[in-house]
Amino acid sequence: MTKQERATRTRKALIHSAATVFERHGYGQARLALISAGAGVSTGALHFHFENKAAVAEAVVAEASHGLLDLSGSIRRKANTALQALVDTSHALADLLCQDPVTRAGFRLSHEGESADEPSLRTQWRHCVRELLDEAAADGALADGVSRQDATTTTVAATTGFEVLGRYDAEWLSRPTVTGFWRLMLPRLATAEALAHLDPSGTASAATPPTRHEARGPASTAPA
Repeated sequence: MTKQERATRTRKALIHSAATVFERHGYGQARLALISAGAGVSTGALHFHFENKAAVAEAVVAEASHGLLDLSGSIRRKANTALQALVDTSHALADLLCQDPVTRAGFRLSHEGESADEPSLRTQWRHCVRELLDEAAADGALADGVSRQDATTTTVAATTGFEVLGRYDAEWLSRPTVTGFWRLMLPRLATAEALAHLDPSGTASAATPPTRHEARGPASTAPA
């Protein structure tokens, strides 16, 4: 393994450990010693990669942001329509929030406002929802009288609400819960023709891939 490969592996391990610590303790109570210990590295190695706790938090949010972008892009390429892509992405996001501490911590840090230099994941999700609704409107799939602004607000409010409630009860992020939301929402949102081809429970494209954030074994304690 080259020095650069070791450094990349150490950085990923630190981000994953930081996500776990931030999620468990919150930003204010998180300690750098806990983060370095969780990654299996020294505090010196942590400071080689990150100047301070704020920099670590920004890296967690950035990693979660990249993951959300990758997820939404992959699903849109697979889904037949923009509305189905929206349904599938919401299911996949709920799954990711259940499985991946980096995504969970990224949303929590965005909510706590500790990573001002990085875009809020909720803002990013709102843009994703709006873009898919704009595409659906251009395709003639939205019902008459549907306000894209109202539809975006409702969808984002519900799905991010599931994220917050899911911190305490995973049932809020379950497939039946998200399916129930879309079963209620889609008949108001889509034309009759479009609705006939939509699956509120999600299609195969909604399945989330194994998270790329998971660290593989303890990293070397060397700074590089």
